[in-house]
Amino acid sequence: EDIEGRWADFERADALIFGCPTYMGSASAAFKAFMDQSSRVWVVQGWKDKLFAGFTTSAAMNGDKDATLTYLWHLAMQHGGVWVSLGIMPSNDKAASRDSLNYVGGYNGLLTTSPTDASPAEMARGDLDTARAFGERVAALAAKLL
Repeated sequence: EDIEGRWADFERADALIFGCPTYMGSASAAFKAFMDQSSRVWVVQGWKDKLFAGFTTSAAMNGDKDATLTYLWHLAMQHGGVWVSLGIMPSNDKAASRDSLNYVGGYNGLLTTSPTDASPAEMARGDLDTARAFGERVAALAAKLL
């Protein structure tokens, strides 16, 4: 997507949630292009003190998603932001299923898993519910802190 017309939206936002798929253990090329374009905002510290959060998805349960979230975190830190963690305990007991909150077990952001041949509508209910709860957490913290 062409983001040229979106920079003013980013400037007005209290929080920015970065998201991209994990490809070959890192952020996608499209997200890297966005990162490079954000250097014009970085120069003037236009996003300093904003809340930031991140999410990623890959086809494998691990898929090196943590490396991608670290990549997103570094960008937020370069912009002088404040990172919001997932804040949801992992579902890691025998009763847990793909429909459980935070089944993938992330802490530093939202991790989801979707098979390469699945449509968005076929994502695990637990991943979608975790995403919704994470978005609500970021919004609540923005309302509380800003």
